[in-house]
Amino acid sequence: MTEASARRKPTEQPVLLDTELDHLPPELRWREWMGRVEAVIFAASEPVTRSVLARVVGRNCNIELVIDDIRAELAGRPYELVAVAGGWQHRTKKIFGDAIRAAFGTAAGEGAKELSQAEALVLMCIAYFQPITRGELSSFFGKDVSRDLIGVLRGQDLIASGPRSPQPGAPYTYVTTKNFLSQFGLDTLRQLPDFEALEDAGLLSKEKLLAGDILTGLKGDGEDASVDNEGVEFGI
Repeated sequence: MTEASARRKPTEQPVLLDTELDHLPPELRWREWMGRVEAVIFAASEPVTRSVLARVVGRNCNIELVIDDIRAELAGRPYELVAVAGGWQHRTKKIFGDAIRAAFGTAAGEGAKELSQAEALVLMCIAYFQPITRGELSSFFGKDVSRDLIGVLRGQDLIASGPRSPQPGAPYTYVTTKNFLSQFGLDTLRQLPDFEALEDAGLLSKEKLLAGDILTGLKGDGEDASVDNEGVEFGI
């Protein structure tokens, strides 16, 4: 805690920030806004939303254009600004993954344990059909989806409890989290591959899924499926 913050009373408002910067010429004003936006994103441990960035720039500042200009300046750097989980975040470019692994043994964003084939498939079903109950997941697979498996996904903050289902007993449903979007490099769920693309690639059959035959043709439930934070990879 800094000396200034220690002297500040709990109810005291923080010092107001001049966001409009009317005293600066347009070019310098824009550069200051760019610096503030990048500093806030750099300091954050999770994606920063537009509403948060709006606190440090003027009312007429186009944040998307600021982001574009920052990205242009970072074009030659080993990291970049990416749109993920409804906000923006600094991330190391994928091409430097080998260098990071050589230095530290793991690349940025690879701290979570790998998912088994079954865990990855359940996560995929939740992503596409949320909110969904454990009973509905079990019907898709034709066998029980255990609480332990759900616990693994919850433990990695990939899923969370959703609204209760209108089914008898009002069971909990499951939904994906912002961390799910972040881990798979998605800005919104609309960026999930559509079923037609997955079927064309031979990765998924909607008919088999709905018929509870999703595991047909898989090599085994115990295989590992990596969570790649540079794109969607369910390991099917």
